[in-house]
Amino acid sequence: MTTTTTTTAQTSIELLSLSTPPTPWHSQTPDNQPSDPPSPFNEHESCPIQHPTSSPSPAAVSTRRAISVIILTSSLLFLTSFTNGLLTIALPTMAATGSLSSSLTPQLLVWPTSAYYLTAGSFLLLSGTLADVIGAKRVNLFGAFFGAVFAAACGASRTAGEVIAFRALQGVAYAAATPSGISIISRAVEGMPGRARNMGFACLGFSQPLGFCVGLVLAGVLVDGVGWRVGFYIVAGCTAAVFAAGVWVLPGDDDDGDDEQGRSSATRDTLKRIGREVDWVGAGLASFGLASLSYVLATLSADINGVRKAPTIVLMIVSALSVPGFIGWMHRQTKKNRPALIPNSLWRSGVFTSSCIMVLVTNAVITCMELYSSLFFQEVQQISAFGASVRIIPSLVSGVLTNILTGIFVSKMPVLWTVLVASAMSTVAPLLMTLVRTNQPYWENAFFAQILAPISCDILFTVGLLIISDVYPKNMQALGGAVFNTCAQLGSAIGLSVIQVIASSVTDSSREADKSSPQALKKGYGAAFWFMFGAMVFSCLVCIVGLRRVGRVGLKRD
Repeated sequence: MTTTTTTTAQTSIELLSLSTPPTPWHSQTPDNQPSDPPSPFNEHESCPIQHPTSSPSPAAVSTRRAISVIILTSSLLFLTSFTNGLLTIALPTMAATGSLSSSLTPQLLVWPTSAYYLTAGSFLLLSGTLADVIGAKRVNLFGAFFGAVFAAACGASRTAGEVIAFRALQGVAYAAATPSGISIISRAVEGMPGRARNMGFACLGFSQPLGFCVGLVLAGVLVDGVGWRVGFYIVAGCTAAVFAAGVWVLPGDDDDGDDEQGRSSATRDTLKRIGREVDWVGAGLASFGLASLSYVLATLSADINGVRKAPTIVLMIVSALSVPGFIGWMHRQTKKNRPALIPNSLWRSGVFTSSCIMVLVTNAVITCMELYSSLFFQEVQQISAFGASVRIIPSLVSGVLTNILTGIFVSKMPVLWTVLVASAMSTVAPLLMTLVRTNQPYWENAFFAQILAPISCDILFTVGLLIISDVYPKNMQALGGAVFNTCAQLGSAIGLSVIQVIASSVTDSSREADKSSPQALKKGYGAAFWFMFGAMVFSCLVCIVGLRRVGRVGLKRD
């Protein structure tokens, strides 16, 4: 391997102290080779460490095509999140009426949602690695195609088991679309001003909460009208259209051949790279460990007494052992200069680690806030599905405005104070929901809770993507986005399961004879909101400690 010369990039993360950059790990001699490559984040440098790329950069796309690329990749995440919002409103109706009423028991009520986040979190790392190796466009189109297939399958499901299974497969499709979308947008805005780049990532960021909230609103209309299944069919058709457009609009991967012989040669090279450059053992350890943990938590949310059962105990042990096993394997791979899924040195940076912890916590809170607010409105205050969806509209408006303003002004805002103030505002949201009485007017507490809830998560998601784009080389951006999104999806899966356990336990221990009465459910939901409040306080503390040295992001011109 020839020696790679590293040039100083324009400062994209302003830190307080400066020092001479160390010798790049990839150019050191074998006798002096470190056990781990240095983290892309260095808390004592004014610019990120630049890694060599495996292939030259493709030509920059036109502005019009870049806009089309951003719209397509954002639309794919919008449609997937739409189904999550649809389920949030439709779950009580699905469990009470129709063909699913006999199989979708109260213990399984959160499983159609949890199964999605379980598989999404488990496969994000692997799909990010594959996007870096075989091409982001291929992986993104894979996610779009199967996203359409499994959305239609969810609409056609006749039992709870079918819904849960197809939702799990839909999570795999989402896992393919997300990190590849980050890499595609990064390429599309290459060479453009920093603001265009910021808006591109802001669109990708707010497409998910926007899709979720639109799903919430339209779910009320669909559930009270033609039925929830129509929503899944609509998503399937739109996703298929996105797939067809993506074949022509998305920029080609670097190894796309111009003729049949070139494509055949590229295919053979790609297969060799998959076997040589993908850390399959690390991906297997990470995916299996995350899947085991998520499954255990989902099982306990259905029946807390399941913790005493042998299968649950075995899976808990397996998930616990996968952590040191994964760390040890990463150390071995980097020591032998072989592909490592997530080098251990990556976690030595307080900026990256803190961002991942915060997005895990905030995504868990916002997901649970939206679900339990809907359940509170419908099951405690006895409001219709449409009425519940209307009451969550302020969250939609707040999320959209937050992401747009973040994309415009992020380069002018200090990261610490921006994220801290946003986290503090969102901390108030679950606290307000704990104060809502059964017959209290919506405008007194619940309205303001819906406005404040999405602010922290939306800002943190955009800032986190910009940090990844600033510090990762092009051939690692999909994996960097996968790590960040894995934390977000894992947060949703863990949050839903843990809070379901808390709410169910408090409801079951209430003095009410009828555990499904509004009075009993209110106590359980109140405990859930208190737990969310505590989680957001913890996120604020992590922000103060982990982001104290970060200045601004979004200044970079690719």
